[in-house]
Amino acid sequence: MPSKAEKLLERMRRSKANWKRHDLDTVYKGFGFELRSGANHDVVVHPEYPHLRDTLQRHRKVPNYNVAKAIKNIDDLLKLRKPK
Repeated sequence: MPSKAEKLLERMRRSKANWKRHDLDTVYKGFGFELRSGANHDVVVHPEYPHLRDTLQRHRKVPNYNVAKAIKNIDDLLKLRKPK
């Protein structure tokens, strides 16, 4: 059964509009990313793959490009974890 993060990710793939910050937090955390607070923004980074990162604003509503970046980061993570 898919996790909450997987269900949200599939919904984000269908539409990148009208997402809230807590939705992005849920998706990132569900796939093992860690969130750190910065001075003006928050930074999301994966502990095993530090090149998978994003900078998030602290607004309630997030821009579409942040959703697209989250999808790309998670897709890249899944490719890296896939056995060869």
